[in-house]
Amino acid sequence: MDTVKTTNLTKKYGELTAADSINLSIARGEIFGLLGPNGAGKTTILMMLSTLLKPTSGSAIVNGFDIVEQPTQVRGSIGMVFQDPSSDAVLTGYENLKLHALLYNVPMGIIDRKISEVLELVDLEKRKDDVVRTYSGGMRRRMEIARGLLHQPEIFFLDEPTLGLDPQTRGRIWEYIKHLAEKNSMTIIVTTHYMEEAENLCGRIAIIDHGKIVALDSPEKLKRELGGDVVSLKGRNLKLEQLGRLPFVKKIEKTDDTVRLSVENSGENLQELLQAAGAVEFVEVHSPDLNDVFLHYTGREIRDEEGDETEFVRTYTSALSKK
Repeated sequence: MDTVKTTNLTKKYGELTAADSINLSIARGEIFGLLGPNGAGKTTILMMLSTLLKPTSGSAIVNGFDIVEQPTQVRGSIGMVFQDPSSDAVLTGYENLKLHALLYNVPMGIIDRKISEVLELVDLEKRKDDVVRTYSGGMRRRMEIARGLLHQPEIFFLDEPTLGLDPQTRGRIWEYIKHLAEKNSMTIIVTTHYMEEAENLCGRIAIIDHGKIVALDSPEKLKRELGGDVVSLKGRNLKLEQLGRLPFVKKIEKTDDTVRLSVENSGENLQELLQAAGAVEFVEVHSPDLNDVFLHYTGREIRDEEGDETEFVRTYTSALSKK
């Protein structure tokens, strides 16, 4: 059974289409990823699904509730960790969690027990009485994950959950997320621009570019679809026409000063390929990864310096509220 289903879900800001006819079906207990660069539309999709933004057109059902007609019911059944820190830095971890429990009408008799459970999950029991401003970035992120879980949501939204964290902390948070999905059959939707995160966490991913879904499947299937290995060549006046005639070369892509080829049995065919290429100055061979998949579908690599979508949404909606 699908816990999230969208039909042509679209959001426009003036002439800019931030999310363009998004169609998704996400099953209960699935860890689903929205992968793309900053500014691709991932956060906009998440904000519509969580009722923080109204769609311009289209529809979405979240846990059986319509995001426009039944926003209160949607909010009661989801948890969310925002890209920007949203906890109160002058309160303790315990006080942040208790405030959240009261807002979500968690019964008074079980609040302390629930707080202890989620703090244990994220390994913060010993720091619960410390003011949040004394937490490290990773600790604050873990506390916000605990807060989002306090009312036992059916669906958990995580917007760039490990942004800016060190590799060790990032790996721990991945383990928390996997544990949640396995133990509680919780549906988890993650936005990320980290290839490794998408590959480690998600059973399926939708690659988002300029507000559109350009590919959707498991990471393994998306990589297999490229066929063979990826051979990158650099050199002056490479003979692309001759390379294209080779039967084991399935695709040729040129970006900047690099030519990338999808090659069957690169180990057996590399020498013939290099002879056909001409004056090669650099060669690299690797199995396809998600960056290759993204390049295949979009013609470019994911870059961190793309526009900050969260800041754009904040600025645009603030401007609208003043009109």
